[in-house]
Amino acid sequence: MSAAAAASAATTDRLRPLVTERGSAGFFSAAAERRIEILTCEDCGRRIHLPRPRCVYCASTEVSWKPAPHTGTVYSHTIVEHQVHPLFPVPYTVIVVDLDGEQAGVRLIGNLPGRADVTAGTLVRCTFEDLGEDAAGNPVVLPVWEIDTERASAGTGEDE
Repeated sequence: MSAAAAASAATTDRLRPLVTERGSAGFFSAAAERRIEILTCEDCGRRIHLPRPRCVYCASTEVSWKPAPHTGTVYSHTIVEHQVHPLFPVPYTVIVVDLDGEQAGVRLIGNLPGRADVTAGTLVRCTFEDLGEDAAGNPVVLPVWEIDTERASAGTGEDE
């Protein structure tokens, strides 16, 4: 099997998000360029997460996607043992990530394969998984998290 065919076969066995949905298209557009972006109010500067068409703090409709860090710490986690969908083999670990340097409450959700050895405060970093294109030719790229062993061994954790 060619490398292109193998890559295509690998991406067909995954659920894909709708990357053109109005509320989250900016997030997925940034991910396609290997960036994390969070919706931000142009008037008061607060982050709006989960994305909404107006600022939940000042009601402004002047909002745009702005860069966010690719690193964070695990806020919470759970290990999923009961399979909820055939394309999500169990076990896997769902993590809630506090992004480094962000306002309180700006958290992203991700997963780690298997029964990951994580606790609240585990350092993680974002990488990206390219799932190819959707039926309309839009790139489908997902932010994925991994334990940041490099930062942990350097002693840059918050719990020191």
